[in-house]
Amino acid sequence: MKTLKEVVSRPTADRVSRRQFLAASTALLGAASTVTSRAAEGTSAANADPLPPIDPGYVGPAFFDAREREALLEVWESRSPFRYWGPGQPVKVREFEEAFAKQMGTRFALGVTSGTAALDCAVAALGVGPGDEVIVPAYTWWSDYTCVVHAGALPVFAEIDRTLNLDPEDFARRITPRTKAVIPVHLLGGPCAMDPILQVARERRVAVIEDCAQCVGGSYRGRRLGSLGDLGIYSFQINKTITSGEGGAVVSNDPLLYERAVRFHDMGSFRSLFAERTGGARAPVFAGENFRMSEFTGAVLGAQLTKLDQMLAALRTSAETIRKGIEGLPGLRLRTQPDPAGDIGTGVFFEVASRAERDRCIRALQQQHVPAATLTGSVLLPLDEAVVAKRTRHAAWPSFTSPEGRAIRYGPECCPQTIEIFDRFVQIRIGPRYTPRINDHIVAVIRGFFTGAAKS
Repeated sequence: MKTLKEVVSRPTADRVSRRQFLAASTALLGAASTVTSRAAEGTSAANADPLPPIDPGYVGPAFFDAREREALLEVWESRSPFRYWGPGQPVKVREFEEAFAKQMGTRFALGVTSGTAALDCAVAALGVGPGDEVIVPAYTWWSDYTCVVHAGALPVFAEIDRTLNLDPEDFARRITPRTKAVIPVHLLGGPCAMDPILQVARERRVAVIEDCAQCVGGSYRGRRLGSLGDLGIYSFQINKTITSGEGGAVVSNDPLLYERAVRFHDMGSFRSLFAERTGGARAPVFAGENFRMSEFTGAVLGAQLTKLDQMLAALRTSAETIRKGIEGLPGLRLRTQPDPAGDIGTGVFFEVASRAERDRCIRALQQQHVPAATLTGSVLLPLDEAVVAKRTRHAAWPSFTSPEGRAIRYGPECCPQTIEIFDRFVQIRIGPRYTPRINDHIVAVIRGFFTGAAKS
């Protein structure tokens, strides 16, 4: 077999077609993968010692293959990377939006440049602004806070509970007559307890923006996350499931909210494509941003979306094996799961007696190559110095100049329950290519620690 270099360096007259190139490169990649796999199997069979450090890696890139490459080449050959027009017929973003809406169980989807942009669009769709309050979890990513501040509204932090997500009871306690919306964040691969959250929100007339950035493809009682609230948002950054490096999406079943999100992402425009989807315009033009997704991004995401269920199956198999293997151990309590079947399996989480015990456990597991850590991927936002200082882009920004904005106090006193939970939880990251041997090793090491064999 010729090398890939030999294939692509042939004289022009003898140059292969694009499909021949894809076939050759895929075959070579497959052959290399087989050699590597056999070498690894040989090493494993010859050496039953503890595994080297286990790298969970990244989910989406682990599934890259010829589908992404071919989709990108189609955009390149069309010379039309802009989603609305060009020399060719740009269709990748449109096709991705339609496929994504169908897979998420919603009427509409909008591709944007990031999960952060998606949150900004969702907040704009609801008309959140100065004088409004939006409730967000005290442990989450920056974007759930900044989207509220950038709208000129006031972020109000609520506690998380043992789901590691928004505590429905504390959410209810934080509602005031100024509360416009809540952002339940499906954090660390697990769904929120959506039934009580939705019940409170509906009774108190609070809009719901589901943040599914860390749980793309997850579900709650048989419905895909993002389809239960008024709007849902997703991120396709490299740390998420399907990925294009960066990228995001907004979904909704409400044509007016969808139209306002579209207008905000495209400087007030509502092009014919979107009018056809919703049955016509309902909202006037207003000032927006430019968060349009490119055809290159749409191409990769369209290819990745076809593998989402495969990704989730791989993650869930390993996560379930590890959870069952350590369930019931003395001194360990697994994360509460409102819907275990809806968890996407990017991690296994358990609680211990104290912060000191958490740190001792993590050190012991890491010494035996288990990818253990404190809760990662988000921030205890009320503790951050910039949040405590209520620092914005301008001293007169309206979020903190109202009487309520001046009176609100952030810091540890506003989220003691969240801090206590954070300090006791251990996270075991799950990779999409874990093998039974890796899973068994992780289970054995954790069991050894809690039964005394691995204590140091």
